[in-house]
Amino acid sequence: MPNIKSQKKRVLTNNKKHESNVAQRSAIKTSIKKVLVAVDANDKEAAMTAYNTANSLLDKAITSGVHHKNYVARQKSRLSHAINKIA
Repeated sequence: MPNIKSQKKRVLTNNKKHESNVAQRSAIKTSIKKVLVAVDANDKEAAMTAYNTANSLLDKAITSGVHHKNYVARQKSRLSHAINKIA
């Protein structure tokens, strides 16, 4: 634990941001899994609704700096390709 006051504050803010990032990553992974489960069940409507929520979360991850834009583009492409294979 640091002795300097500003570094004590920095430790607290880093922990807070870390928890936020972990929660955001977990929500993204869960939403991606929901899309893939719906695709496996051949339920296109459920897959599309889950895909829309996953898209929203992925876009927010770019702006908040949690994920790189290429990662987000790759995931979106992978999910849309899986959904298009249903029909």
